[in-house]
Amino acid sequence: QVQLVESGGGVVQAGDSLRLSCTASGRPLSTYAMGWFRQAPGKEREYVAHISHGGGNTYYANSVKGRFTVSRDNAKNTLYLQMNSLKPEDTAVYYCAAYVQYGSSLISRAMRSSYDYWGQGTQVTVSS
Repeated sequence: QVQLVESGGGVVQAGDSLRLSCTASGRPLSTYAMGWFRQAPGKEREYVAHISHGGGNTYYANSVKGRFTVSRDNAKNTLYLQMNSLKPEDTAVYYCAAYVQYGSSLISRAMRSSYDYWGQGTQVTVSS
């Protein structure tokens, strides 16, 4: 199995940028398509972005499309989430996870149950 560790969170102001990282160990990151999710206080964990094994295909939740970019460097076993034009509503704990389904669809990519091997999360706080 793979172990995932997120980093790069912090406290920023609205309009700022942050880049999150997710480092894999135990198995090569290239084994999995990957996803980013986030969970705000009192809310369900929600899908943010998904990237294919090689990074050629990326998908985003409507709420972050055009502002966030998911990428990966399989040689470094690291997944990234570049977050620009941050808003207070982006405040949440951000998690990376390995996609464990066969095949990919709009629905499966956004489902928590399609993912396994979650990291511990990194806090992002955006002040207005």
